[in-house]
Amino acid sequence: MRHEIIFAPVAIDDLRRMRAFDRVAIQDAIENHLRFEPQKVSKSRIKRLRGLKYPQYRLRVDEYRVHYNVTPGRVEIVSVIPKADTEEWLQEYGVSE
Repeated sequence: MRHEIIFAPVAIDDLRRMRAFDRVAIQDAIENHLRFEPQKVSKSRIKRLRGLKYPQYRLRVDEYRVHYNVTPGRVEIVSVIPKADTEEWLQEYGVSE
């Protein structure tokens, strides 16, 4: 099933602040991995975040992490941040189950 990909305004701002090379790599990874199988967990690329109901998943793209939620037919990208900032971001914005 093909999923619609929606970017939260914060995620759009995150993408605009990064280098064009990184932005293109992230957009390609989102299209390749999240368009058809956003919930297909792998050992390194896609992970279901345990203990959190927001965001639900994390996509690893080089040194960046894309956090997103999945609903029927939709993938909402909520953030695109460097790996070094992930823990701090999840503590501030993540919602526990």
